[in-house]
Amino acid sequence: MIIENKLDDTGRDVTWLIIKYASYCAGLTKQDILSIYQEYLGTSGNAEERISEFYDNKDFSEVILNQGLNSQRLILVAANFRKEVTSSVLWLLNFKIRIQCFKVTPYACGEQLFLNFEQILPTKDTEEYTISIATKAQEEMEAKDIGRSSSLIRLRFWEQFIHASNRMNSLFANLSPSKDNWIAKSLGMSGIEISCTITGKYCLVWVYINVGTKEENKEVFDFFYSMKDKIESDFGDQLEWDRKDEFVTSRIRKQLDGVSYYEESDWQRMNEFLINTATRLEKVFREPIKRLNNYLKNK
Repeated sequence: MIIENKLDDTGRDVTWLIIKYASYCAGLTKQDILSIYQEYLGTSGNAEERISEFYDNKDFSEVILNQGLNSQRLILVAANFRKEVTSSVLWLLNFKIRIQCFKVTPYACGEQLFLNFEQILPTKDTEEYTISIATKAQEEMEAKDIGRSSSLIRLRFWEQFIHASNRMNSLFANLSPSKDNWIAKSLGMSGIEISCTITGKYCLVWVYINVGTKEENKEVFDFFYSMKDKIESDFGDQLEWDRKDEFVTSRIRKQLDGVSYYEESDWQRMNEFLINTATRLEKVFREPIKRLNNYLKNK
């Protein structure tokens, strides 16, 4: 805990001062703190024993004296707070800095002196709310940073993926790298696409069905599902048939777990799975899509 106490007005630089003190204290090791305290005590006491006693006689080796800047409480005490100080404190609160402002007013009653402490920032009745808002704002900023970083990683992944795919065949030859976590191309019929998707935990290839209304999409799915055994036999493996009755679209998918586009060491394995699976799916759905076109024309 760092307390900056001003007898009257805070002045303009008090927030800078307490941050300077906090940054200095954040770098102190346990041994640094022990040495400073022992120097203060001189020959009047043993710093290690005093600290252990303060922590209910806890073994000094188990005492944690400094956990860095984010663990520290910063307290400003003054009779009056300038606007530039309170605005700085409000800004710091947005970054989850544990800082408080106390306005202190002295009173005299005969020979007795009294001090009235009033917490003005964050106000006592809104402190929990202020902290929760600051936490939410910080999480949102972190999420945006992660999002920007993730977009760049995805762009790099799709660049190398399309290059690798083009060496094998022309399935994705006309696509451009994307910052999204998916790329897709038509399977020769409007509303039916083959899509490759990457995440931090798995990647997958799916045939995406969105030809029109919910009823029309389910009809197309059921048409393909009537040929399930033939499609899976030609594909050489089982597929996940996801009708998704609660949604408008439907999909047929094949997934590879245990890989992440964040891990570049997984990229080759993801490339092989996505290219191989997409190529096989595109091939086995050529005939069903021709049949679907004929079926829809003759309805």
